[in-house]
Amino acid sequence: MTTITIIGKDGCHLCDVAVGVVEQVLAELPAQQADLVEVVEMSIQDDPALYELWWEKIPVVLIDDRVHAHWRVAPERLRLALEAAVKEPAQ
Repeated sequence: MTTITIIGKDGCHLCDVAVGVVEQVLAELPAQQADLVEVVEMSIQDDPALYELWWEKIPVVLIDDRVHAHWRVAPERLRLALEAAVKEPAQ
């Protein structure tokens, strides 16, 4: 299973856009690939450690706990990264 973690906060326009890009890319993947991806949303408002680490860079998108993007998420780049991640299990 591949995990996409979206770190943001309520009221953040770019965070809403990032969530939309992730949803769009997952909807366009073949079902057998999309079924291998779990999406987790976390808020810097709920976790002081997340706030301290990421407050200047939200939204942040992690793929299997590695930074994929911050501020803006490019759909094609995300698609390619997810296709590679579901082919190669996380270590």
